[in-house]
This record gives sequence, C-alpha cells and structure tokens, in this order.
Amino acid sequence: MSRAVIGSALSLNVPDPDASAEFLVTHLGLEVEMRDDGFVSLRQPAGGSNIIFLRTGLPTFKPAEVAGSAREGLLLAFVVEDLDAWHEQLVAAGVDVVTAPETEPWGERFVQYRDPNGIVVQLVQWV
Repeated sequence: MSRAVIGSALSLNVPDPDASAEFLVTHLGLEVEMRDDGFVSLRQPAGGSNIIFLRTGLPTFKPAEVAGSAREGLLLAFVVEDLDAWHEQLVAAGVDVVTAPETEPWGERFVQYRDPNGIVVQLVQWV
C-alpha cells in the first residue's frame, strides 16, 4: 500500500457556488469536474489542487462549527505569466478590481479581484 497523497482540494463555503465557479471558469479557464445541488468542483487544466465551492449552510457539511462563510481573511491566489495582460483582459470584461497591479520589494507582482460572492481572487507573477 502506498502512503502518497494523490490529490488535493480547497473547499470554500459561499452563498452561490455556481456564481463563484462561473467566475473562475469564465475569467481564469478552470473547468467543471463535478457539479450537484450546492456543490461545484473545479480543476485547473494544467493540474494542481481542485477548488470546490459549497453552498453555505449545507446540512452535510462537517464539522458544523466551521460551516460559515469562506470570505473572511481568504485570498484565492493563482500564479500566472504576463499579469498585466491578464489584468487588461479582466478589466475589459468588467471584473471588480479590488487592488490594482502592484509589485512588492521581494519580486511578487499581484492584482486582486472580487468574485460575485465576495471571494478575493489574486493573480501573482514573480518578477
């Protein structure tokens, strides 16, 4: 028996899973892997962790004491090439910009957007 981790996922509780999923599909090219009532699992075509959106308040969510909103203190970050081209495309699509592109002294260039559920989506390019 192998004891290797063979996959990973990040699960976020949001009021409208379909809206957050559609944001990432439309603007970042993620793909729907699975969908059900109150649940959408997305995968990145290039690989990596899945991102799952669950409708807040699902009775099947466990443990119940952490079943609240995912928005507080969360950044959903994606590493990209040519951050400025991504930014131009997303602004042209009318995406809500939270933080315009900035470059940190340690070489991280980033920009932040807000999805329909208030999740902050951050794009990062290392320069």
